[in-house]
Amino acid sequence: MKLAHLHLPNITSFTRVSRLQETLTTHLLSHKRLAVATRAADAFSSAISPLTPPPDPTIVTFTPNPVYTTGRRDLPPSNTSPESSSPRHPESLSLPPSLEPIRSLLNPPHGSPVAEYHPTLRGGQTTYHGPGQMVAYTILDLRRLGLTPRCHIRLLEKSVVDVLRSFGIQGLITEDPGIWVKPIPEKTSLSSSASDIPKKITAVGVHLRRNISSYGIGFNVTEEPMWYFRQIVPCGLEGREATSLEALGVRGVSVDHVAGMFVDAFAERFNADFVGPGGRGQRIEKVYRIQEQDILDM
Repeated sequence: MKLAHLHLPNITSFTRVSRLQETLTTHLLSHKRLAVATRAADAFSSAISPLTPPPDPTIVTFTPNPVYTTGRRDLPPSNTSPESSSPRHPESLSLPPSLEPIRSLLNPPHGSPVAEYHPTLRGGQTTYHGPGQMVAYTILDLRRLGLTPRCHIRLLEKSVVDVLRSFGIQGLITEDPGIWVKPIPEKTSLSSSASDIPKKITAVGVHLRRNISSYGIGFNVTEEPMWYFRQIVPCGLEGREATSLEALGVRGVSVDHVAGMFVDAFAERFNADFVGPGGRGQRIEKVYRIQEQDILDM
């Protein structure tokens, strides 16, 4: 099995990536429906119809324009449908309580919005994505990979932990969602206990439909996202802060580089944990790059 990787190197719109993700998930779901129909037809025929190979699992990595997104746990009643193809306008849309305090940022009386707002169907609550962050969406057939939903989440988490380890940073997986790290103690800090509280470096939120996954992670590379995080309560966790590679002393690393590291770590971790004795997945033999047009031509 091969793993496709689409990386969008420039800051892009959230809507653009949402459309690409929808195309990939629709392609996988269509193949599933065709496979079921073919097996049903073969049951009444002596001939065995050949099946087309399933689409390759795909990871899309990108950095969006500043955007606040809500998951299924944080949607007001009027936003329970999938996100539209255009940015939501707060003046014509009820916001969840988590975003009401920053309505002026999303719909200022004068000038352009500081950030967009997009409700999504992923798990979790409110978070932020934007410049300085590497977002990775994993569009996979979990059944083909031999993954349960819980194993899928653990695979994402461990892949991030592996990337952090390559920078000499210990990633923590706790009872709280996401991946956490212990911050570097501030020399002027008078409270060692406060400086020991882990900070979130990566958010995780996914959606499943007939075992087809979408959405994924948001990995903070630079300090650019921190101001936006301070305007909300990320993931509904009061008193918990976000951090980044840069804040942990890793400087000069690009989002593009971290994107490649994550995809490679994902493939290696999958092969190590879910292939072979005790594992049910097919081995990922190769990671290959694709272009946006490859998806649009599906």
